[in-house]
This record gives sequence, structure tokens and C-alpha cells, in this order.
Amino acid sequence: MQPGIWQILIIALVVLVLFGRGRISEMMGDFGKGISSFKKGMSETQDPPAKGQIEPPVADPAPTAAPAPAPTAAPAPAPTLDKSDTPGA
Repeated sequence: MQPGIWQILIIALVVLVLFGRGRISEMMGDFGKGISSFKKGMSETQDPPAKGQIEPPVADPAPTAAPAPAPTAAPAPAPTLDKSDTPGA
């Protein structure tokens, strides 16, 4: 069931009485500022720095020494098959 025009008008009137016209416009202004700030922040992370701006240096991670490989035992030799061990012979 969808709300009719009268239900929407009653809800809008109650909201207007509770918050007042000034408070609603203030909230919408804050909402708009938040959206524009978000968009600005997103564009700053994607755009390279403007000409003349100094980009902060990026610290290189210290090189780490690779651990020495553990000594391994020599592989066991493969078993040899005699003619008598093969099936069908």
C-alpha cells in the first residue's frame, strides 16, 4: 500500500511543526556541505598534486634480508623394478 497525498502532507506538516522551517533549511545546508566536502575529498585522492605544490616524500621501506633456506635432505632414490615385480610378466 503506497501512501496517498494526504498522508504525505500530514507527515510533512508534522515534521515542519516539530523542527521548524529554519532548522530544516539548516539541516539541508549541512547535508549539501557534507556532500560537496565528500566529493572534494574524493577528487583530491585521485588527482595528482597541482603544479607548484610540493608532494610529501614517501619513505621507502627498509630492505629486509631474505631468510636463508633451511638445509634439506637429499631425496631418496626411486625404487627400481625388476622384471619379476611387473604384472603380466
